Amino acid sequence: MMRWLVTGAGGMLGRDLQTVLSDPSSTAAPSSVEASSSVEASSFVAATRDDLDILDLAAVRDAVEGVDVVINAAAWTDVDGAETAEDAATAINGEGVRNLALAAGKRLIHVSTDYVFDGNARSPIAEDAARAPLNAYGRSKAVGEEAVLAAGGFVVRTAWLYGEHGPNFVRTMLRLAAERDTLDVVDDQEGPPTWSFALAQQLVALGRSSAAPGIYHGTAAGSTTWFGLARAVFAEAGLDPLRVRATTSDRFVRPARRPAYSVLGHDRWAGTGVDPLPDWRVMLASAMPALRS
Repeated sequence: MMRWLVTGAGGMLGRDLQTVLSDPSSTAAPSSVEASSSVEASSFVAATRDDLDILDLAAVRDAVEGVDVVINAAAWTDVDGAETAEDAATAINGEGVRNLALAAGKRLIHVSTDYVFDGNARSPIAEDAARAPLNAYGRSKAVGEEAVLAAGGFVVRTAWLYGEHGPNFVRTMLRLAAERDTLDVVDDQEGPPTWSFALAQQLVALGRSSAAPGIYHGTAAGSTTWFGLARAVFAEAGLDPLRVRATTSDRFVRPARRPAYSVLGHDRWAGTGVDPLPDWRVMLASAMPALRS
């Protein structure tokens, strides 16, 4: 039986990873990475920030002892807060990840972000594209990526993540739909809305595969804008999508700049035995029952 360590286990993705590892026959995600019923549940340790301080290298070394795969979902995720606390963000997203990389090496699957790019592309961004982060959060995540790659591990970039657990855009739209007659949502940022449960399945499939280390992109196929996603959420919930109105980002000024284009390419999955994730609309339809509960 494979032994796994999930860091950041208390977060949205971390909780989905626990579900997938506990029940490999789960077929909630509309993806060809669904586990075969012949795959046994895995032995895993789910470590929250209270359980494991990734800034403590000795504690990290102890935690990864005897583990076959480490999936790191631990991160500083406050994008705007990082602008005034870049050192703190880099400590978690850079130095903490370096500790995991030093301890786990090629056994590490690290979850990164589209924010390592500047958003100036106009076609899906390849895995080997040069990093050019726009903000402090992106810079902190780039440091972590370098450490993982130097140690021979896996980097899986995701974007526009939403799920059942914790706050996210889709759940916010559902909440606001019950509170307001109309919503103004930006229509000048494009990306791939990605269900965290489907990503969790893909990460576990990667850990079980014989794929070569390096960079992979764990995002949905296709793309839309935040406005397009909001209208799709309303439609899936049986609400009038015309209640959502398009606006521009300059109406919602925030401390950290956001990439205008976050669509990532998926070519690296070819030949790994693990398929890219399906279209974002397919995933959204499958995710909605859990998100509305």
